[in-house]
Amino acid sequence: MGHEFELPLEAMVEATPEDVWAAISTGPGIDSWFLGRNEVADGVVRTAFGGFDMPDSTVTVADPLKHLAHGSDKTDDGRFVAYEFLIEGRDRGSTQLRMVTSGFLPGDDWQDEFEAMSRGLEMYFATLVEYLTHFAGRIATPITEFGPPVHDWPRAWETLYAELGGPPEPGDRVRFGPGSIEGVVYFRNSQTVGIRTGDALYRFLQGLQGSMIAAHLPYAGDESGPRWRAWLADLYEQRP
Repeated sequence: MGHEFELPLEAMVEATPEDVWAAISTGPGIDSWFLGRNEVADGVVRTAFGGFDMPDSTVTVADPLKHLAHGSDKTDDGRFVAYEFLIEGRDRGSTQLRMVTSGFLPGDDWQDEFEAMSRGLEMYFATLVEYLTHFAGRIATPITEFGPPVHDWPRAWETLYAELGGPPEPGDRVRFGPGSIEGVVYFRNSQTVGIRTGDALYRFLQGLQGSMIAAHLPYAGDESGPRWRAWLADLYEQRP
């Protein structure tokens, strides 16, 4: 049967339209808040996440500092995803930013994918706002690592929250990860949590394929991916 969807998200950010445009329209900019590694060339946005190439997204509107839109081609079963960004400069270097994600998910089992997509997009947009507020102009080196298979997601989140000192709320200070990193929680929903430090944004995501994902964004150069893979493996070792 399938499901047509539209997910609007909006925020006022303490960043200029130029900062916003660089973050949404260039490969290094998208790397610094979205997922995986990205390239923008010849009017196409290409994203690779966890060794998987997502469908190319063709730019359909590019009005610098104001309006950007791009989307994937429809597949035979009607699947597609499109992104639209509307930018409006405001006083004192701030910007009103609106992101609308729309598309179609085919099949009778679209609900789980839609739920994961919705919760993930909420996290990505919150990360974009956090990036523009605290790290605008800096470039991340994305880290994407997958933990062991998870069969009980409520327990998996309880395990991670225990590492953070209990279920966190935005604004809470927490310690976590290899080396006992200290940071501030900037976002949490039912399938994600995001933490900011002085030089990185750390994100944990409930993977649709059944693994906890570390999708981190260090802005000072970082080659710690294998350490995060080992940390996730240790955290969920022998847990059903």
